[in-house]
Amino acid sequence: MKKLLTWMLALVMAVSAAGIALANPYEVTEPITIQWWHAHEEQLTPYLMYMVDRFNAEHPYVTVEPVYIGNYDTIKTQLIAAIASGQVPALATVNSSEPSYFAEAGIVEVLDPYIEAFNYDIEDFGEGLILSTSYNGKQVAIPYVISTQVMYYNKTAAEAEGIEMPKTFADMDEFLAKATLFNEDGTTKRWGTVFGGWDYWYYETMFLNNGVKVINDDGRTTDINSEMSVYITTKMKEWIDKGYAYYAYGTGASSNMRQKFWDGEAFSVFHTSSLYDTYLENVAGRFEVGMAWLPGSIDGTSFKSEVGGAIIVVPEVASQRQKNAAWQFIMFMTSPEINLYWADKTGYFPTRQSVQGTPEYEEYLNRKPAMKEIVAMSSWINPRNSHPAYPQIANAWRDALNLIFNEDAPIQATLDELAIQIEEILADY
Repeated sequence: MKKLLTWMLALVMAVSAAGIALANPYEVTEPITIQWWHAHEEQLTPYLMYMVDRFNAEHPYVTVEPVYIGNYDTIKTQLIAAIASGQVPALATVNSSEPSYFAEAGIVEVLDPYIEAFNYDIEDFGEGLILSTSYNGKQVAIPYVISTQVMYYNKTAAEAEGIEMPKTFADMDEFLAKATLFNEDGTTKRWGTVFGGWDYWYYETMFLNNGVKVINDDGRTTDINSEMSVYITTKMKEWIDKGYAYYAYGTGASSNMRQKFWDGEAFSVFHTSSLYDTYLENVAGRFEVGMAWLPGSIDGTSFKSEVGGAIIVVPEVASQRQKNAAWQFIMFMTSPEINLYWADKTGYFPTRQSVQGTPEYEEYLNRKPAMKEIVAMSSWINPRNSHPAYPQIANAWRDALNLIFNEDAPIQATLDELAIQIEEILADY
């Protein structure tokens, strides 16, 4: 009898221990209210609140309070300050170019344990988006609202005037000559295109697809002043000087560029696919808007673009209760159904591969036909450069190009000086 009792006690203890082991430490077990810091402006509030209200109704233990902070730079600044004070939101949306910065600083939670605990299908995002939200092989963020670089163009004028969008960089000369219109005095009446010069992201792929490396593989040097980089820069300068292209730079550059397009003063613009709805709304009734992939390499072998938009991070210093609740909301807001809903309402495109081919997805593409070509090329979307110094370096590049394009600075000399500056920055890492 004594042996039987001992055996039964041991069995009970084993079962109890197994139960503890099987318990999910990332479950939400009691009510909690969390904040979500975001950058979505007022026009998106009805759609945002639909998502939040639905989540709150379906998850009685978690109440999400969305807080508009401002643009991504403002969120970054305030999030860093909040982390220093320990008073952080449970989750935040940040620029898709920032995961390496936050991960390098050790201020975001590694999400792999949560992914494993809930069998979350991270593979459904595809390799490019997974890499874009990873650092050193660890998942430090989740894709949220994703975009890429595109050319918006006046499709009505293109069809009437027989203008074809450029497939490669080599096609740009012929394209711009046809797309540009001049006044009788020789001034530009309609720009063939406008480069978004306030952000390197909008022209960067023309260099990258042609082999230019802003940061070389050694992490210490650059070929920003290489023969190919000088050639591409020279061509852009040539188009600007001819009145074919406009380099939008400085205060109000983004709104200035968009207005030129909406008013018919620009045939095309380099911008983000996330503003598709905005472009449609602002030209409604005047002309049809087309959207094309950016021109690929000169030899037509590379058509890579880069990921844009926002990702979701969880502060490492948040309490475990906050983190658990944040993960529940992340799973909901990135689920295939909500992902497609939010993409539709914001102008971004769906990031979950499992929605493709569904009736809802086909209906979405029927309403937004210009998205078809972009989504079809989505396998070419790649992560941005993850080097922590890249934003600083790329901004220096942007400013150097402004000196060349708008102030006639010598191309080779300016790029040589930029190369020195870049390598001095890299020496600190």
